[in-house]
Amino acid sequence: MEHLIPPTHNVTVVRPHISVTPEEREAVLRAVEYNVFAFPAALVTCDFLSDSGAAAMTDVQWAAMLRGDESYGRNAGYYCLLDAFRDILERPENLRERLFRDVMAGTADAAMYLATFLQPHSGGFVNGGPVQLIRPNFFIVPQGRCAEALLFSTMADAIRTNPTVQPPIIISNGFFDTTGANASAAGFELHTFTQPGLTDPFPLERVRKENPFRGNFDVAAATAFLSDPANASRTTLVLLTITNNWAAGQPVSMANIEAVAALARAHGMPVFFDACRFAENAAFIKKFEPRYRDASIATVVTDMFRHADGFTISLKKDGVVNMGGALSFRDKGVFATRFGPGIGVRLKERQVAMYGNDSYGAMSGRDLMAAAAGLYQGTQDTYLEGRLEQVCNFAQRLEKKGIPVLLPPGGSAVFLDMDRFFAGCGRSHADFPAVGFTLELLREHGIRTWEAGPFSWEWDKKTTQEERDRIPNLVRLAVPRNAMTDQHFEYTAEAISRLHKKRHTIPGARITRGADLRMRHFQSGLEPVPVTVPRIRRL
Repeated sequence: MEHLIPPTHNVTVVRPHISVTPEEREAVLRAVEYNVFAFPAALVTCDFLSDSGAAAMTDVQWAAMLRGDESYGRNAGYYCLLDAFRDILERPENLRERLFRDVMAGTADAAMYLATFLQPHSGGFVNGGPVQLIRPNFFIVPQGRCAEALLFSTMADAIRTNPTVQPPIIISNGFFDTTGANASAAGFELHTFTQPGLTDPFPLERVRKENPFRGNFDVAAATAFLSDPANASRTTLVLLTITNNWAAGQPVSMANIEAVAALARAHGMPVFFDACRFAENAAFIKKFEPRYRDASIATVVTDMFRHADGFTISLKKDGVVNMGGALSFRDKGVFATRFGPGIGVRLKERQVAMYGNDSYGAMSGRDLMAAAAGLYQGTQDTYLEGRLEQVCNFAQRLEKKGIPVLLPPGGSAVFLDMDRFFAGCGRSHADFPAVGFTLELLREHGIRTWEAGPFSWEWDKKTTQEERDRIPNLVRLAVPRNAMTDQHFEYTAEAISRLHKKRHTIPGARITRGADLRMRHFQSGLEPVPVTVPRIRRL
């Protein structure tokens, strides 16, 4: 008999919606140039635009915020957050949360600070005590894109490439929008090696029984690329995105993580995780890789990070907190060796110049405490089991209504396959029909989503058919954690079903301003372009 997954929480605070008509939403869309990112959230009924920072925080997190303080130098939240990362990434389960609990309970005293927080700690992702001053390797920032900018800009300065020489390379299983933008702005050339078959059919009845880990890094393709000495000499970093946010939030297997680490070691390159959804990725590994079926999430996470030399993370994902991020690298690891012993000091100097003192990194002390609580709660087995089940149920709901969904679903969102959605309609990617769909869904039903396809990934600016073919044609419905009920999902499924039935009439979209802007989906102007439906001649 299939395992029955119980509810994981109760709802105790409710935010009522504003009643808005389709005509009013159309007027608002015109006012914001049909850019869904600029549409006022207060006028949205179901907001699937992003799960980033949109989660409902737990009662423990709200309580933790009251224990935060806003001291400029070394507030309590700084120590709790660093210790939480040590706990989650490196320590055995029975040695976790001790310091956080004492700070929460108000029982931390001078003796505890001297015996724990201020003791030298080194060799991992979070140096402690005086070692964090001498060899800094953990950096707090407001969110993940800040960690990316800090990392790539400092790497570029350390490399000091001659402008006449070809730029350094970063390879990845998938660069998300801000990741790619930050790396490109720093002067890196990007090469993506995602496992083929992202949109291949997958039977609905197998969703809970197996997973092809379509977010995997294509090791064979990358090996061929690095076999060219010119490519190998220019490649500076392997970035593994877990889960793969570029490839529809699909997970990466432990076997693939191990293979990527072996490839990087063979070429003397560091492996960094884009670790925004590391906990969800660990849940997929536990559920679908046989050797981890009986392991805890804690064990899977420590095994994953054993293969990494560093990571960037947005704490706004994976159910952690509404604001925050971090950058870390392994003390005396491959990254530090390759970029020199002073790389941590360089990173810290730039962090302090851009984001404030290293003990808060532009974060409030309250948010640091909430983030520490979120790390512990967001890596619990029961929470993650319920999280994956919620997304899976939503995907099944859509499939049963005949909506083409990319299966199996990832952990943070459901993706609609827009090539199949518009099959038989004669729609061209150049007309951005998936953008038109998102505008119609918002106008008619107050449901906000995001096109993760030809418009966002700049299909029209690619110079080869191979580059164009690599771009998936998807619409993402990101599911904020703990924030929605079954009524939201049923309403959304029915609304999309109604649009699907009249998909021949859904407008396309035209870029009216900002086609060449970087990350244009955040800032360009659009307008819907009605389709011409052939009239049926009456005999």
